[in-house]
Amino acid sequence: MTDQNKSSEKPWGGRFSEPTDAFVERFTASVDFDRRLYHHDIRGSVAHATMLAEVGVLTADEKDQIIQGLEEVRADIEQGRFEWSVSLEDVHMNIEAKLTERIGITGKKLHTGRSRNDQVATDIRLYLRDEIDAIASELARLRGGLLDLAEREADTIMPGFTHLQTAQPVTFGHHLLAWAEMLERDAERLQDCRKRVNVMPLGAAALAGTTYPIDRAMTARLLGFDRPTENSLDSVSDRDFAIEFCSFAALLMTHLSRFSEELVLWTSAQFDFIDLPDRFCTGSSIMPQKKNPDVPELVRGKVGRVNGHLISLLTLMKSQPLAYNKDNQEDKEPLFDTVDTVKGSLRAYADMIPAITARADNMREAARRGFSTATDLADYLVKKGVAFRDAHEIVGKAVALGVAEKKDLSEMTLEELQQFSDTIGDDVFDVLTLEGSVQARDHLGGTAPDQVRAAVARARSRLG
Repeated sequence: MTDQNKSSEKPWGGRFSEPTDAFVERFTASVDFDRRLYHHDIRGSVAHATMLAEVGVLTADEKDQIIQGLEEVRADIEQGRFEWSVSLEDVHMNIEAKLTERIGITGKKLHTGRSRNDQVATDIRLYLRDEIDAIASELARLRGGLLDLAEREADTIMPGFTHLQTAQPVTFGHHLLAWAEMLERDAERLQDCRKRVNVMPLGAAALAGTTYPIDRAMTARLLGFDRPTENSLDSVSDRDFAIEFCSFAALLMTHLSRFSEELVLWTSAQFDFIDLPDRFCTGSSIMPQKKNPDVPELVRGKVGRVNGHLISLLTLMKSQPLAYNKDNQEDKEPLFDTVDTVKGSLRAYADMIPAITARADNMREAARRGFSTATDLADYLVKKGVAFRDAHEIVGKAVALGVAEKKDLSEMTLEELQQFSDTIGDDVFDVLTLEGSVQARDHLGGTAPDQVRAAVARARSRLG
């Protein structure tokens, strides 16, 4: 076989006089990772062939042969009978070559009116749309489990923190609802991202459209897209939707990382606020007593790789001229790994969160130890006519006494408190209790248990 014949084995090899270097062939191939797009590639090809027949570019018999052949190729892939070839570079050419092998020259007509440029852009959007829907489902499952736990723990008192120092009493349910708020924003961002994913670039061809009388609106309907894209140059080169998804993912993983940090702290002997089931933890190879919160720790660590993928895609696109460039082959591995990481992290959390057990006595004792009702005492004085800054100073002195004598404000006698202000009366102990403090913030967004339960109900209604 001559070099000319060897080069012609490539679908694009007609103008080449020598074969591709073996290393370059492996270096430039993407089939090892883009083969996961096979289902979406075949789906796009079925719609494309259906449209070509509708506008008269293919006959009805040719369309039927192509669709039957593609379904047989799909079956081969799913049953492990398909042999992927690096020499055919990518998922698209592997499938087309196998189709042509099965049905003959009709298989070569499938690529009429399209390019690998618009084909891959369509495949990725189909893939990402499906993955967004799967992620949305897992995110909803996690949110639902979180709301159930928050409702269950609406009355469980714990310290609220600023600077990781005890600040004011809250309930465990109220704290969990803060996590739920973050996840609700993530869910909204994901659905907003999906709108921009769900437009169809097929028909843009290599960069300038095609001279065939294609019906892009029809193809878009067949594939479930909201509409076709407007500009052929942008259609094949746009990866904003992938960047936007990775941006969503980085923020979601940042939220899960924050949850993880608190779970790791709360399971430590120093806090001992919660217990995680054994199935979400591991032990030590040397220390028999250890129960390590590996799931939260690993999720906390995985945010780094997702952040990195976002930066990779931003960097990938920052200097590209219009339209398509080979650089864009590098979009898939960061996107695929981001999808896999997010799905795995959400699944782990959706399984784990409902199984958390609160150690209510330890939480309550931690809230009691940290002078967490000091602000309530200041508010009490203000309501009695004391200027806030003066009230702040009075309470600060009372806390100093408590620190010196190792007493919480609620443990001091009325006489001890009155040495700082004679405005303090015996009704002060109504506000110095943890329950009184939590209940006093009985407003929308506040810590009162009934407000927590009402917030859970509202969040469930938004969850659907």
